[in-house]
Amino acid sequence: MRTHNRIAALLFLYASGTAVIALGAMAACLQPAAASEYTKIVVAQDGSGDFTTIQEAINSVPHHNAHTVTIIIKKGVYHEKLYITTSFITLAGEDRDSTRIVYAELRKNWNERRFGNDWGAGVVNIDSAVTDLTIVNMTIHNNYGSLHQTEEHQFAIRGGGTRVMILGCNVIADGGDTVSLWNRQNGMYYHADCCFEGGVDFVCPRGWCYITDSRFYGHNRSASIWHDGSTNKDQKFVIRNSRFDGVPGFPLGRNHRDGQFYLLDCTFSANMADKPIYRPASSPSPYLWGPRYYYFDCHRDSADFAWFRDNLTEAEGSPSESMIDAKWTFAGAWDPEAAIPLVVPSGIWQVKKHRMPFPLGPK
Repeated sequence: MRTHNRIAALLFLYASGTAVIALGAMAACLQPAAASEYTKIVVAQDGSGDFTTIQEAINSVPHHNAHTVTIIIKKGVYHEKLYITTSFITLAGEDRDSTRIVYAELRKNWNERRFGNDWGAGVVNIDSAVTDLTIVNMTIHNNYGSLHQTEEHQFAIRGGGTRVMILGCNVIADGGDTVSLWNRQNGMYYHADCCFEGGVDFVCPRGWCYITDSRFYGHNRSASIWHDGSTNKDQKFVIRNSRFDGVPGFPLGRNHRDGQFYLLDCTFSANMADKPIYRPASSPSPYLWGPRYYYFDCHRDSADFAWFRDNLTEAEGSPSESMIDAKWTFAGAWDPEAAIPLVVPSGIWQVKKHRMPFPLGPK
């Protein structure tokens, strides 16, 4: 298997401020902060830092902040629900497994109390106006399901925004929609070296999303991944060099609206069902651009299925495997791998290939 990712090398480079131009009407003035503008805040439950709770630290950042503020979160279990409404923030855990944000919330219960409003239904909630948010080196877990024996929708991360990175994290929900980043207009999302776990549609971006060097584990027989790319024909969901596993008979994915999937250098466990990514019967309307599911060098532990054969030549423009990286995914509007050294302090995190820090199996 070819490893396409360049992150490990990037983490040891110094980078000067690189302008990043967002999609559509996003202003050209939004740029990663230079190293000289870096600000650090420490959260420690024992009182040895600047704050004892993560939300207090987030609230201390000026709302119109325009430079990178890194919030270092010391080891501990933080039973908090986070609301992020400010841009250019990095939440950096001291330890991937021992810095844990844990909160129990069922989407249905929250919506009943809030008249159908999802804002606040997740463990980490990201405002639609937020840009340049990085979450790195921690575990985020919505544990409502294990406490109340349900697999209904329960967000670990829910929101919009754009240029959101999740790096070196375990993101877990005991039900569906674990990672729900839903800016349909110009949402751009980059995730690397992560472990995602949940129920139906547990990684379900809207807009553009690129994931690399990650692991997926599904506890359902409906779908693992999902995409809404109905606002712009170019919107796509790309997954490279990643591993899929789940309960016996778990399916790969589905999309109720137009979507575009690229899976390259991925492996599937023998538990995966012989079921292509599909359009559910509950889809609100026919696809405008037809089914778009593309694969390169993907293999299942047992026998391969014909539906994930190499077929990049069928994609618009017939892109070669070597062309498909993060920058290509975002049509040149964002190069997140170039931004990583600017927003992740040295020593906080580096890629550890194929690491599984929590047991993947029935709860």
